[in-house]
Amino acid sequence: MNNMEQLTLFSKTRQEPEWFLQRRLDAYKQLEKLSLPVIERVKFNRWKLFDKTLESKDQSDERGYGVLPNLDHDKPMIIQYGTRTIFEQLPIELVEQGVILTDLFTAMHDYPELVQKYLNGAVNYNEDKLTAFHQAYMNSGLFLYVPKNVVIDEPIQAILIQDSSVQELFAKHVLIVADSNSQVSYVEKLMTFGTKENSVNIVVEVIALDGAKVKYAAMDRLAQTSVAYVNRRGNIGKDANVDWAIGALNDGNLIADFDSDLVGTGATSHIKVVAISSGKQIQGIDTRVTNYAKHSVGHILQHGVIMDKATLTFNGIGHIIKGAKGADAQQESRVLMLSDSARGDANPILLIDENDVTAGHAASVGQVDEEQLFYLTSRGIPRVQAEKLVIRGFLGTVISAIPLQSVQRELIDVMDSKLGEV
Repeated sequence: MNNMEQLTLFSKTRQEPEWFLQRRLDAYKQLEKLSLPVIERVKFNRWKLFDKTLESKDQSDERGYGVLPNLDHDKPMIIQYGTRTIFEQLPIELVEQGVILTDLFTAMHDYPELVQKYLNGAVNYNEDKLTAFHQAYMNSGLFLYVPKNVVIDEPIQAILIQDSSVQELFAKHVLIVADSNSQVSYVEKLMTFGTKENSVNIVVEVIALDGAKVKYAAMDRLAQTSVAYVNRRGNIGKDANVDWAIGALNDGNLIADFDSDLVGTGATSHIKVVAISSGKQIQGIDTRVTNYAKHSVGHILQHGVIMDKATLTFNGIGHIIKGAKGADAQQESRVLMLSDSARGDANPILLIDENDVTAGHAASVGQVDEEQLFYLTSRGIPRVQAEKLVIRGFLGTVISAIPLQSVQRELIDVMDSKLGEV
């Protein structure tokens, strides 16, 4: 059985709609024609990013459920383990308002018009080889829809667990649609159970229609055995807002694309990213804001820490398109080096095609501030503890932006664990 036949059989087994099968097959046909995306100063062409194991033939180890915290049964939440949804709950008052939180493939059956309308609304599957591979081999996902004028006060949490107890591709698609003048906070946790080497290909699309407000927070904790591509992108309408707070705390090699397309007049987006690289890990992160519309505002803030023989590259890209008068594009990328053997880059890129705009950037690669350490140690704090306090403060911008205190605490614990004895 060739690859096309395997994809068709997989689609038929899941009873996917015909339009989605055609997108799968079209994406597969384009794979050989498309190139890998360009992540400046990161060589990843030999990484094992194209594992085609859609489903494992082995029995999954359900002990992976044990990585889950004690669940709060009153909160909106979805949990997926590998390709399966194992927990899903939404308060009745949100259901009655038309909010949808479910598995993406279930949504294709139950809400076909919504999914077909908005899927690939932010990330076109024919952009490059990795987006096409994702479309062709996508094997899990979730769908969140917030209707017009609905305001959700409680953050919606998604726990997405890679099942590496078996050999299986982790190709997950997250589609979030915030309809006009709606508001929602979404908190996502990526993690791995098991030790088998597996590929990760994750695409997140956030569609914010006119006047919508979305807060998206993520804590990524994929394992050392996971080679990952993560693409998160927002398509932001008139007077809409999408704020991102992302903690890239993986142990394996990663290339990531965190983007906001400001397509409506007055659209805004703030992207905050923190990352820690350790061991021999390589992480390359492109963070981009493109101002297509007048009076749109896009700000990027990236802070990273590098230890041992690891590599961390931040590429900050601000692009103001011709006609986007009054647009504002700002970015700051800073990296702390905690080892002489580590390698870090903070690479600012500004592309300005319009005159009546505001734009700026700041970038630095350096070591822990000795003046701050002196201040703390002079007040009786041991140097090791003082260094951790300085580093935690350096990374704290994302911690404070996460809307769930339990996830804030977990993020701090993960950071402290990765930093160890700095």
